[in-house]
Amino acid sequence: MIQLKQISTGYNEQLVIDNLSLRFEQGELCSLLGPNGAGKSTLLRMMTGYQRLWSGIIEFDGLSINRLKPKDLAKIVAIIPQEIHLQFDYSVRELVMMGRYPYLHYWQKYSCNDHLVVADILANLDLSELQYKNYSQLSGGEKQRVNIARALAQQSEVILMDESLVHLDINHQLEIMDLLVSINQQQKKSIIIVSHNINLAADYCNRIILMKNGKIAADGAPEMVVRSENLKRVYKADIATFINKSSGRPNILYPGSRIKRDN
Repeated sequence: MIQLKQISTGYNEQLVIDNLSLRFEQGELCSLLGPNGAGKSTLLRMMTGYQRLWSGIIEFDGLSINRLKPKDLAKIVAIIPQEIHLQFDYSVRELVMMGRYPYLHYWQKYSCNDHLVVADILANLDLSELQYKNYSQLSGGEKQRVNIARALAQQSEVILMDESLVHLDINHQLEIMDLLVSINQQQKKSIIIVSHNINLAADYCNRIILMKNGKIAADGAPEMVVRSENLKRVYKADIATFINKSSGRPNILYPGSRIKRDN
């Protein structure tokens, strides 16, 4: 369980997150939505300790984030960023093995258990045949599967994803979302996804948090949050919604061009 109690932070004295309180239960599959500058990515950074709290408390199962050493925090929370920039071109296996770093002591080598954990994850994510291939040689979808594999190697309770699907083709986005649902259901991991894709979030996630200006604009099931009045208030756009017959979830309907065109 994660508790965020009246947290605030910002950059260069500019407030970004303003007195925000949230609670995440174990096993949630949740999406953070909202316009650019709403504070979504900053919220994830606070939960991983990369962004300093100005005020408030973040607790994991009742333990304050301020009392956790970086390696201990990494055993609780793993983050998958939008892109990974590497100084060297590591192989798939080497990158996934890096997820075992929180379990190593000073100058300790990877144990037999570390190698078994990674081998199992590579097999489960259909990466075994790619394990000796360099990361730079992979497709966008393959890279994201590797990034997820590295996060799973941390064996953390929570996985955070910061717009990790934004550069992927539609087929790869669906592939990754299917994979996340499987991980969430089978391993009971809490997965929190920052996204700009409202329809994908509504179809796959059980909870949606809509943010604006560092505050919560709406929070709940997709049916409660993905509503025209909420979206218009947050995005300042006339967005209609309808029920996707395939998923049974609300989706948005774009209004079409506002520019008069010749037929």
